[in-house]
Amino acid sequence: RMTRLVIVGNGMVGSRFALDLLAADDPGRFEVDQFGAEDCRPYNRVLLSDVVSGARDVASIGLPQAEHPRVRVHQGCTVVGIDREDRAVLRSDGLRTRYDLLVLATGSAARLPDLPGLAGGDLPRGVKALRTIDDARAIAAASLNARNAVVLGAGVLGLEVACGLRRRGVCATVVHPRHTLMERQLDADSSAVVRATLDDLAIDQRVGVNATGIDVAGDRVTGVRLDSGEVLPCDLLVIAVGTLPDTRLAAAAGLGVDRGIRVTDTLVTTHDRRIFAIGDCAQPPEGSSGLVAQGWSQSRRLAARLTESTNAFRERPRGVPSPDDVVRLKAPGLDVVTMGICGSRRADEPGQRTLRLSDPGAGRHIELVITDDRLAGATLVGAGPLAAQLLTTYTQGGLLPRDPLLLLLDRAAFGSSTEDTADRLVCRCNDVRAGEITDCIDHGATTVDTVAAATRATTGCGSCREDVCALLAARRHTPPVLTPAKHP
Repeated sequence: RMTRLVIVGNGMVGSRFALDLLAADDPGRFEVDQFGAEDCRPYNRVLLSDVVSGARDVASIGLPQAEHPRVRVHQGCTVVGIDREDRAVLRSDGLRTRYDLLVLATGSAARLPDLPGLAGGDLPRGVKALRTIDDARAIAAASLNARNAVVLGAGVLGLEVACGLRRRGVCATVVHPRHTLMERQLDADSSAVVRATLDDLAIDQRVGVNATGIDVAGDRVTGVRLDSGEVLPCDLLVIAVGTLPDTRLAAAAGLGVDRGIRVTDTLVTTHDRRIFAIGDCAQPPEGSSGLVAQGWSQSRRLAARLTESTNAFRERPRGVPSPDDVVRLKAPGLDVVTMGICGSRRADEPGQRTLRLSDPGAGRHIELVITDDRLAGATLVGAGPLAAQLLTTYTQGGLLPRDPLLLLLDRAAFGSSTEDTADRLVCRCNDVRAGEITDCIDHGATTVDTVAAATRATTGCGSCREDVCALLAARRHTPPVLTPAKHP
């Protein structure tokens, strides 16, 4: 008998889970119904800020969709309820679909601040929150006629949007209630360097200031009021103050919900052994990073568990950090990479060493956190190629030189960890190694897109694109090795 599996969500994690399940389900035991609220194929939500800036077009951020006789994808069809007793989901078209197993990948929604002028139903014209492909299109279109834009929130997304709007020629101001920009990733000193770089980009800032309301004339936004008494005029307001896990279905069905849907370390919900949750909507015991790498890792783990496969998920070696805590800003003119232990709220642990180089005049700030002769974290502003080298050192967990200062002075100090060895991790989001990419190139891949289609490299945060281009360029001058293809 076939196992009926329903996936609620067709975003970055839901669509990936369908592919992972098919890849692992060699006996063909699963029959899948997948529901997506958006009436389109899945796309890379991480790259929406690139669409806003004009660095990418909408067509370039599409993701693969499972296409198989045992998979039925229902685009633009929302699941509105779960009948746990009958084991069925209730659909927006009035129909019911029964399941043996249910996977919730409902993601998260943009958080809207509780401000006068934003309460109620539809947002005023000119007010946008960047969460969907339609949002990105709308912001890009609004930028054509906007004279002044305000971005609420100076976290990762807020800074990406502000830099993107400035690239389009719009005067932009960021408003942030904390005294430190990107406070989850930066401390006061690194934030000061970022602020100086924003000044150079002609992006204004109101830091340590709260928005208290918005002004609307007719149905269009005209300004943002601050608790300092200032009113910032604007005809475009982008809200980037974080996200909230979408737990509505789970809560209505009586599943355990806190900030997200409570799941065990096997990703099964705490109240129903037939229902699982992955991605932004899930709250696993180790906590949620909010990064797609964690959701994709959960997808592989769950596919391996449900199919009892030994090949669907490659366990990370003991002692090697997960890529779930690597953040790379995709902002024109602003170079920020953080990993591991970083940010204004990090605690100093016994045995930690900190190596810091700060050069605000050059727009550069580098901080390395070292534990047991290994890189435990780093904050890199304006660090250029050094960031890529340190990312490899961090993700591979290699020993550092006796004097870590050499890492900042001499590329040779990185040793073999930065060479193009087969085991070098290139795409952290998808756990793709250099050897897999070179195998793919040797068997005919000639562009980044063909490498991405075969290995999934570059389809996450996109920060490994330059590495893939470098491997492509290098292999053009290297005779191919004719061995059986190993890509999935």
